[in-house]
Amino acid sequence: MPSDKLPLSVAIITRNEEDRLPECLASVAFAAEVVVVDSDSTDRTVEIAREFGAVVYVEPWQGFGRQKQLAIDRCRHDWVLVLDADERVGVETQWEIREVLAAGTCVAYSFPRKNYFCGRWLRHAGWWPDRVVRLFRKDSAGMSERSVHESLEVHGPVGALRYPLIHYANKDLAQTLDKVNHYSSAGANELFAQGETASVVKALLRAVWAFLHGYILRGGFLDRGEGFIMAVSDFMNVFFKYAKLRELHKQKEKDTPS
Repeated sequence: MPSDKLPLSVAIITRNEEDRLPECLASVAFAAEVVVVDSDSTDRTVEIAREFGAVVYVEPWQGFGRQKQLAIDRCRHDWVLVLDADERVGVETQWEIREVLAAGTCVAYSFPRKNYFCGRWLRHAGWWPDRVVRLFRKDSAGMSERSVHESLEVHGPVGALRYPLIHYANKDLAQTLDKVNHYSSAGANELFAQGETASVVKALLRAVWAFLHGYILRGGFLDRGEGFIMAVSDFMNVFFKYAKLRELHKQKEKDTPS
C-alpha cells in the first residue's frame, strides 16, 4: 500500500476487545484517523487502541446504533468507514477504497462481507455476500438508533464495492453463547419498548421458523457442521428474545399496583 494516509476516518466501538482489536487496527493503518469509542472495558482495549495511534473516547453504553453514532460524530474527515473490532480490511479492499474515494461518484458504498464462524467461512443462509453499507460521506448518512441490528441510513446514491470486509463473527461456542445472551436481551428490550407482546408458544414458533428458514430454505445445511450450529444459535437467539420479552411483561405486571 502507498505510505500516504488516506483522508478517511475509521469509527470503531469496543468493549473488552484486547484479543481482536490489534488485527482490526493494523488493517486500517492506511486511514488518516481512527476513532475508538469504548464502553467500560476492563482489559487492555483502551491501551491497545492508543498504542496504535487511535483517538479514544470512553462513553457509557447506549446501544449499538447510538454508540456507533457517537464514534461517527467524533470523526474529523468527510469520509468515514465504520468497522467492528472483529472485522478486517484486506489489501485489495484498501486499494478499492482509495479508488472510489478519488472518484467520488456516490455518497456511500456497500461491501460484501466474508463471515467466519468457528473458523469456517459461511457461504449460505444469507451469510454471503451479506452486503453492508459501511463507507460513506459524513454529511450524507447516519446510524439508526436501534439498540441492536443497527444500520446506516443514507441520503444519496450507494455504490457496491467488489472486495469484501473480513468478519470473524464467533471464534468459538463460548463466544456464541455470550452473543446469544447479549443480543436476545437487547432485542427483547427493543420489542418491549415498541409494545410487542410474547408467549412461550410465540417464542417457540418464531424460533423454529428462524431455524428452518436459515438451515433448510436458505441452504445453511451446505455449510455442514458450522451451518447447523449457526442455525441452532439463531433458534436460541430468537427463542430467548421472546422468552425475555415475556419475562419483561411479567415483571411489569408485578411492579404495577393493582
